Amino acid sequence: MIRDNNDNVDNRDLIFKALGDPTRRIILDELAERDGMTLFELTTRLIMKYQLSITRQGIAKHLGVLEEAGLTQSVRKGKYRLIRFNREPLRDLLKSWLE
Repeated sequence: MIRDNNDNVDNRDLIFKALGDPTRRIILDELAERDGMTLFELTTRLIMKYQLSITRQGIAKHLGVLEEAGLTQSVRKGKYRLIRFNREPLRDLLKSWLE
């Protein structure tokens, strides 16, 4: 991974690392289709729709990588934590290449 002078990892590396895993891409597909799901809802959709054999803890680990890259955000709503897709890092990445 590329680091800047302050030893910070380039966000592009984090984005590509996050997108490099097919399960994480499926998670983003689901959040793009229906944003603002709980971990339980997301896990259920992934198991039912894609027949993934994965636990909530496994999904939570993938979400951690996605959140580190800035691609997801957790928002507290009452007693639930909703997971949202943050498209801005992808827009910024593509914008820098396409302009």
